[in-house]
Amino acid sequence: MLNENTLRRSQLGIPGNESRLVGEAMGSAADEIFLDLEDSLAPGEKQSARSELIDIVEAHSWTDNVLSYRINGTDTRWWYNDIIEVVEAVGETIDTLIVPKVSGPADIQTVATLLSSVETNMGADSGPIGLSAQIETAEGMDSITEIAHASERLQALIFGPADYAASIGASHGAAEYPGHYWHYPLSRVSQAAASAGLLAIGGPHTDPHDSQGFQEACTAESALGYDGKIVIHPDQIETVNRVFSPTPEEADRARRIVDNYESTASNDVAAIDGKIIDQEMYQMAKRIVSKAEQSNQL
Repeated sequence: MLNENTLRRSQLGIPGNESRLVGEAMGSAADEIFLDLEDSLAPGEKQSARSELIDIVEAHSWTDNVLSYRINGTDTRWWYNDIIEVVEAVGETIDTLIVPKVSGPADIQTVATLLSSVETNMGADSGPIGLSAQIETAEGMDSITEIAHASERLQALIFGPADYAASIGASHGAAEYPGHYWHYPLSRVSQAAASAGLLAIGGPHTDPHDSQGFQEACTAESALGYDGKIVIHPDQIETVNRVFSPTPEEADRARRIVDNYESTASNDVAAIDGKIIDQEMYQMAKRIVSKAEQSNQL
């Protein structure tokens, strides 16, 4: 299982049967690559795509990338074989499994139970595969707090804006709405993720040529506490990695907070710039320092 401080700012998705895209993806600066068995494939491709995904995983070394894959939803006929066939073949290489259209905690618990059975049968010794829950429906949003606490395997909540809009019957685009179109669901996902110690990941911006809109989306999500974002094109990676990394100023201040807190005697009060450093401030600063070190800001 991944370290809780592993950078997962940019999560680049590619179809699970597109071997020609893998080289470019692995050569990019994406923190995570996920191979998709769900929305990017037609129904007739899904079964054969599993073996193609397995071939892709076996053909490359993934030591420099977080590797995930997305199964089909638990309300489909494909999901359990998506787990059994792939995990039995290459499970020791997979870091996380993305569960789409999660409607309640039972979806996560069901996947976690099947994963445990497969890993036991494999005799897996690389640690359990983590889970990311994709929140894309009104039902899932309504149950998001319970979902966030559904399994120890959970590492992240991912917001899926397109399917969520369809689920609630949203009839207008962001340009017509007098405010931030996604502020409410984004905030709910971020809050639920924080309550369970999970990452919050923003959904894709589907127009790779809309650089201004993409920058604005990343900035808004970062301000709401998000840790990263799904990207659908390598050109989006630089923006995501920059926005979801601490600035040099933020990294420097976090380092000073950590140093002051750790060097202060136990019976004294640690402070920075005239403000008391409490345990929560210290823990947040440690996370910022970790991110800054990994993103070469310190």
